[in-house]
Amino acid sequence: MKTALFVALSLFASQLAYAGGDAAAGAAKAKPCATCHGADFNTPISADIPRLAGQYADYTARALADYKSGARKNAVMDGQAKALSPQDIQDLAAYIQSLSGKLKVIPLHRLVR
Repeated sequence: MKTALFVALSLFASQLAYAGGDAAAGAAKAKPCATCHGADFNTPISADIPRLAGQYADYTARALADYKSGARKNAVMDGQAKALSPQDIQDLAAYIQSLSGKLKVIPLHRLVR
């Protein structure tokens, strides 16, 4: 009984961390991301790296969480996401959404190898 209560409370507390991000905090945490995605998140270093500026926060948060868990695979992103806390993910997602820019859609055939 105590274990079930602890698990339920832990899940509830973890959901509070996902409740929202702080874009200002995300800006500071995004500095390593700019290396590949560009300082403005609109000018990635190569065509296969997506532009992120303006991406919906829920999409970005889900993508980062999936990289962290291993559900989504990318050699660079896997390593970057492993160190992120749930709040880091929310902060980064809020920051990225706050940026103005044109999103670039990569054709699926270029992603599937």
